[in-house]
Amino acid sequence: MNTRIHSLIGIARRAGKIATGDAQVEAMLKKRKGFLLIMAEDALGAQKKYKQWAGDLKLPMLVIGSKLELGQSIGLSPRSAVLILDQGFAKAILLARS
Repeated sequence: MNTRIHSLIGIARRAGKIATGDAQVEAMLKKRKGFLLIMAEDALGAQKKYKQWAGDLKLPMLVIGSKLELGQSIGLSPRSAVLILDQGFAKAILLARS
């Protein structure tokens, strides 16, 4: 995973601008909240579950790193999905990707 993206995800968590874990991400998507969905490469079940949903909401989806790396970037246990709830952080992460 790109270290800039890793840092931005961590900053977004400290700012309280993410939803993480299946229950939180699902609840926010049901409310049509969020600006970027980040999925772990090794979370095929979660990717399958959220890909159609993100497409329906026209929500950008980024598949990067492993569950362990995604969890480490937010200072928690391994995670398969992180939803960025702030448009500024979402844009910064998408820019850092390239």
